[in-house]
Amino acid sequence: MRITLINTGSIARFFRIASLLMVLVAICLLSAILTMHFAIHGAEVQVPELKGMTTADARSVAAGLGLTLDVDNRYYSADVAAGHILSQSPAAGTIVRREWRVRVAESLGAQRVDVPDTVGANERVAELELRRAGLEVGEVAHLPSGSAAEGTVLAQDPPPHAQGIEQPSVNLLVAAPDDETPDGYVMPDLTGLPLASAEAALMKVGIKTAPPVYLSEAVPPVGTGDAPIKLPVKPGEVVAQSPSAGTRVDQTTIVKLTAAR
Repeated sequence: MRITLINTGSIARFFRIASLLMVLVAICLLSAILTMHFAIHGAEVQVPELKGMTTADARSVAAGLGLTLDVDNRYYSADVAAGHILSQSPAAGTIVRREWRVRVAESLGAQRVDVPDTVGANERVAELELRRAGLEVGEVAHLPSGSAAEGTVLAQDPPPHAQGIEQPSVNLLVAAPDDETPDGYVMPDLTGLPLASAEAALMKVGIKTAPPVYLSEAVPPVGTGDAPIKLPVKPGEVVAQSPSAGTRVDQTTIVKLTAAR
């Protein structure tokens, strides 16, 4: 009978080598997982709170996190000093990838500019007057008019000398030749008009309205002392509109009117 002797030292050495290889494989896998984790999450940052900062400071903070700051709009504000951030998007705390664009609105401070009266002026002259006053030209719509020369400003929004305006821009309605098809209109302020009159005015230029919404209006208290008496809103009177006054509209726009019940 043959007896085969097994070298126990060789077996032990084999298992040691196999165990070492398994440990090395495990370390490689863990390293790969950690590398992927940091590659993915290392490129993500939390959007900081920028509101209230100066634009220069906000830009510096954003750049330090690998983000890009874009000033999208500028608004007047009686509460936030000029040159400071009014609002931001995405909101603070949002997780985004590096190089993400954070869009902000910058405060122009309280309104100190006087809105010039451009009605009756030539469009080019009106634009120069607005820029000289530190304002921008907003939406410009053209409307055929038999009573005004081509290029004459027929209306503007905000109106002359308006206070409490939001943006530093003025929308213009300019006279076009009688045979020209209007490319749009500046939405008028319809609040205070009877609903039927408002709908008729819009229908006259081919702008459709959605079914009106009716809202119950509370009767205001009687004024006391030197306070002026606020008259109650009449039933059927327009109390709100969308789009708002000054917005550019055309025949594809559906206007929504809210009237007092």
